Amino acid sequence: MKYPTNYLKLLNFRLRQHSHITRKLIHTTSTDTPQLEVKFSNGRNLIMTAGKYARFANATAVCEMGDTAVMVTAVAKTKPTPGTNFTPLVVDYRLKTAASGRIPTNFLRREMGPSEKEILSARLIDRSLRPLFPAEYRTETQLVCNMLALDSVYSPDVLALNASSLALSLSDIPWNGPIGAVRLGLCDGEIIVNPTRRELQSSQLDLVVSATKQNLVVMLEGKGNVVLQQDLLKAIKQGTREAQVIVQEIERLQRTYGKAKRPLESIMTVGEEIAAAVRSMSEMRLREIFQDAKHDKISRDVAVNEVRSNVIDKVWSSYPDTEPALITEEFNRLCKSIFRELVFETQLRCDGRDYDSLRNISCQVDLYKPLHGSALFQRGQTQVFCTVALDSQESAMKLDTLSALESGIKAKNFMLHYEFPPYATGEVGRVGGVGRRELGHGALAEKALVPTLSNDFPFTVRLTSEVLESNGSSSMATVCGGSLALMDAGVPVSAPAAGVAIGLVTKYENNDTKHMQDYRILTDILGIEDYMGDMDMKVAGTRKGFTAIQADLKIPGIPLKVVMEALQKATDAKTKILDIMAEAIREPRKVKKECWPVTERITVEPQQRGQVIGAGGINLKKLYIETGCTATTEDETTFTLFAPSQSAMHEAKEMIDTFLVPKERIPDLEFGGIYTAKITELRDTGVMVILYNGMPPALLHNSQLDQRKVAHPSALGLEVGQEIQVKYFGRDPVSGFMRLSRKVLQPTVSIVRSLNKTNPSEEQNENPSSS
Repeated sequence: MKYPTNYLKLLNFRLRQHSHITRKLIHTTSTDTPQLEVKFSNGRNLIMTAGKYARFANATAVCEMGDTAVMVTAVAKTKPTPGTNFTPLVVDYRLKTAASGRIPTNFLRREMGPSEKEILSARLIDRSLRPLFPAEYRTETQLVCNMLALDSVYSPDVLALNASSLALSLSDIPWNGPIGAVRLGLCDGEIIVNPTRRELQSSQLDLVVSATKQNLVVMLEGKGNVVLQQDLLKAIKQGTREAQVIVQEIERLQRTYGKAKRPLESIMTVGEEIAAAVRSMSEMRLREIFQDAKHDKISRDVAVNEVRSNVIDKVWSSYPDTEPALITEEFNRLCKSIFRELVFETQLRCDGRDYDSLRNISCQVDLYKPLHGSALFQRGQTQVFCTVALDSQESAMKLDTLSALESGIKAKNFMLHYEFPPYATGEVGRVGGVGRRELGHGALAEKALVPTLSNDFPFTVRLTSEVLESNGSSSMATVCGGSLALMDAGVPVSAPAAGVAIGLVTKYENNDTKHMQDYRILTDILGIEDYMGDMDMKVAGTRKGFTAIQADLKIPGIPLKVVMEALQKATDAKTKILDIMAEAIREPRKVKKECWPVTERITVEPQQRGQVIGAGGINLKKLYIETGCTATTEDETTFTLFAPSQSAMHEAKEMIDTFLVPKERIPDLEFGGIYTAKITELRDTGVMVILYNGMPPALLHNSQLDQRKVAHPSALGLEVGQEIQVKYFGRDPVSGFMRLSRKVLQPTVSIVRSLNKTNPSEEQNENPSSS
């Protein structure tokens, strides 16, 4: 049936009115799959494809490197979430065992809740994307990162980040991207772009750099094995340059295939008259509060809240038609503006410090005797209590299959657990469970301390950090307190480590952060400076170099010049903090504490190994229950004992002696020596003999009894109690049984055979000496 031309035009017009649905239909029915290939300076390629899978999403992108492929879908609701004053972005990152050809090892044999690795990767993506969303965007948005294939060569987190950038760029979701992200390694002084898993294992640096166009850095996260400052700066510069290639390719694809961005809905604000009233009633009072250095966190918050409540009540009583929430939002906007203006005007911060000064720091170690190691680190109003517990190597945390496949590590013998209870900020809340924030802060502090630890330490180390007070940078206080606690516990660290948080306050127009009008870098920031400022850069390391870095921004990127200055400020502050920490303890404790655990190796004879272990391991279980000591098998003759104290070790060794059958001293047998053996039993397979009194009988096999083939020992006239000569060839390395032979002591029987075909009697006549 044919339709009139006017009708078809009307139908197309109606479809264009429903732009969101139309875009989905076009995307669904399109057979064109845009693809780009990014070539890095070291020859490695990154392939990105869009629109091939999941076509009901606003946009879908697949990022591939090697045989690893990650799909990211971007979906946003059509209308903003009412009552929301932030961007409700959710990033779901899931590692699928099916992508690597594995089956989950849990009871249900399927993927369960997100692991620590998945949560940390989702936070990495979130922190890279969030600064580029417009401030007016309040629509609920979800990014789902789905693993399609994992080859255990390239890490999927950076691929997911780049795929997220492409998906958002091609979608109709308002976003001021794209960004590019690369991982950087450092081997033999050379920077490696997107290193493989094997290269990372020998690399001094593992750094992820996210950057947008014009070489603006958006996010930094990495760890290093005491990396020098010049090497870190070199890596950041190269990572920013490499990211520009990704950004340019995505922009080219966006111009051709990208959807038109949906218009931003205007945010309801108060009128100029109400805004002027809020300013007139609160500006002077807020300026006085923010310039009063006598205030601490609690008193300053109380004073600001009093002004907020008073201003809102008065303005609302004068303008009853205005919603109180809008007045509150205007007050908060003014409060942030005044706080930032004072940083530039007074050259001082709200607590009276200049830009480079540290808060007052105090350190204590060895607080309680039962603890293997303990420390209390106080920096201003941030207080962290750290404890160290030492246990056997059997207590190491076994990693799941995918984490082990990606990292190359099957077990962790150092764990840092970070706790942030609600009373740390004077609040009431739920205690228990670990949130995403706690996991992220604990993982950062763990990265900072791991490079300082020795690989041959015989214990598993658990470091706990409990934040008792929090007013900025509790994760970096954990690094300082954790390093002190490790030294107090006698853990051999190569050098103490410290951490500091660097902040930033900027002036710019029209989102042009490349050409800033002015900026101030703040050392050792407070909680309010983190909230009101534009950056939170956490830097940790030793005197020699860096071990961890994490930079979060609230603005769409900062120039490399600002990053370099911030790192120099962090280096100077780190040195000052280490000087203060050295007054409490300078190096790992040498004199052992009474509560310290001990470890020792014992050697037993191979035939006694079963006596130590017992049937079904009953002796080892009894040893642990009664003494708290664990015994780990190293080889056929060696056990490693771990005891919670020296007295427990003595008790455990006495118990092991009772497991062994009492015997006389075992003589040393010489390899190749000839000994007199006494037959104790005749068997079908051979004879049981002993070489000395008290010896467990050893089997002399039929094949070693005589030069001739023997079916049973009785054929040779052997009897119980008879003494024979045998040669000793040591013990079997697997079973531990003696290797004995009687055959080698007998003269060799040689039989000369003729090539001519003769009967046996003739052959015997030709060789009368063969017998």
